[in-house]
Amino acid sequence: MQPSRFETHVVENQPPAFAPRDLWGDDLALREAVVRGGAGAFTARLQAYGALAGDELYRLGFDANRDRPRLRTHDAQGRRIDLVEFHPAYHRLMELAKAHGVAGLSWHEPVPGAQVARAALAYLHHQAEAGTSCPLTMTHAAVPVLRQAPALAQWARLAAAPAYDPRDVPMAAKTGLTLGMGMTEKQGGSDVRGNTTTATPLPGREGWRLVGHKWFFSAPMSDGFLVLAQTPDGLGCFLLPRRLPDGSKNAFRLMRLKDKLGDWSNASSEVEFCDALAWPVGEPGRGVATIIPMVMLTRLDCMLAAAAQARMAMAQAVHHARHRVTFGRVLVGHPLMANVLADLAIESEAATVLALDVAAAVEAGQGDAGAAAYARVATAVGKYWLCRRAPALVNEAQECLGGAGYVEESLLPRLYRQAPLNSIWEGSGNIQCLDVLRALAREPQVAQALRGALERAAGFDPVLAREAEAIGRQLAAPAAELEVRARYLVERIALVLQGAALHAAGSPVAEAFVRSRLDGAHGLAMGTLPVDVDFASVLERALP
Repeated sequence: MQPSRFETHVVENQPPAFAPRDLWGDDLALREAVVRGGAGAFTARLQAYGALAGDELYRLGFDANRDRPRLRTHDAQGRRIDLVEFHPAYHRLMELAKAHGVAGLSWHEPVPGAQVARAALAYLHHQAEAGTSCPLTMTHAAVPVLRQAPALAQWARLAAAPAYDPRDVPMAAKTGLTLGMGMTEKQGGSDVRGNTTTATPLPGREGWRLVGHKWFFSAPMSDGFLVLAQTPDGLGCFLLPRRLPDGSKNAFRLMRLKDKLGDWSNASSEVEFCDALAWPVGEPGRGVATIIPMVMLTRLDCMLAAAAQARMAMAQAVHHARHRVTFGRVLVGHPLMANVLADLAIESEAATVLALDVAAAVEAGQGDAGAAAYARVATAVGKYWLCRRAPALVNEAQECLGGAGYVEESLLPRLYRQAPLNSIWEGSGNIQCLDVLRALAREPQVAQALRGALERAAGFDPVLAREAEAIGRQLAAPAAELEVRARYLVERIALVLQGAALHAAGSPVAEAFVRSRLDGAHGLAMGTLPVDVDFASVLERALP
């Protein structure tokens, strides 16, 4: 039978589906960074999770974001329950991530390389589904804070456990825990010392009662929450459980879920504490110092997330351009498009290498004061710069797909909504830059560590040497001038650290990165690489 002359739906010149893909096998820069960071023993597990992330997790992410969480404040009989309901895909994502160590490998298997391997797992997971990264990150980062309180050892153990247990039951009945946090209040924002939530000790007991609110209460479905509240001695850190040991619901009320730009699979809320029971972590009055280890680790995960977003956006663009024919030849065969794609690939590799190198410094810092000092400043520098770059990179990748990049089926719109989050969460850009200046001024070991990193960078390349010397001069400026120029200074530090990391890794894109980002051979937009860069080799390295 002849087709009707009105039948026009013939599909041609469309790329094949992006997934399934092996996100580990495709990513040479990641594989090299993991081995360089001392985590080569985890290769088989990372390979397994990379295949999972590029297939099942990738597919689950669409459902988890399409059907957003819902808040149920009361049950059918009118009892207050404050539960958040999720699509089954969300729970499956969390189950797989917890089982493979995304939230706890560093702690439940503390062998050399575990912190770097956990960072690589987080990077792979975030490419497939970013919203679940929020509770996974907070659960991972809360463990070293909880370990400061011996009475909370079981909480720390279950948070690190490779088990996901979504039941709303007391901690003692759980096989694994997830943890959230609540620091931000309406009147305070980043200035947490302005918090008004109060904590009152219970007579003769170790518990405290909290009264107040949180403007952003992340992952409200979690089993417990690290929160800051004012004590008679100043701001303190507390663990607030969802369920009390006797099984009753703790005295807090979820007021509403935030209607966010992105991060749709994850719930964020506003909450009121109505004499809620909480247990102290650390000394009263030293809440900020107590929770700082968590902040450091969540900032690292912001870096990893930004690198993951850049990686997935670039891979989507390259995949499309290799199959789409325009004006008589494949899209990637057009020199200007090849320039754009190669530029994205170079930026992506630089982000990945820096993020994994900082993860290695975080691990080394557990026993080396110098490495800890470097990690202290590098997390703030990297968090500022990588998160600042991610939205522009994702948008550039969208443009490579044209209209298809604006359609939800391509994943890129979800990445674009997600990309700005990490520059805001755990301290916006100004907070990061001011934190760098504060650390350099107040912590001599941090200043020494940065000087050492700049000296090492200078040995790789004359351009890096010039820039490192210029940064040294800028750091000697008066404090008032330094604050005004803080963003420029931190940007240059980040670029030098990225260039040095690429050279140290022996990456073939190191020279192109340094020339384009630091030596004037680049415009303000992507796709402005010098003509002598071998675009084809860059792209083959980026996505085989």
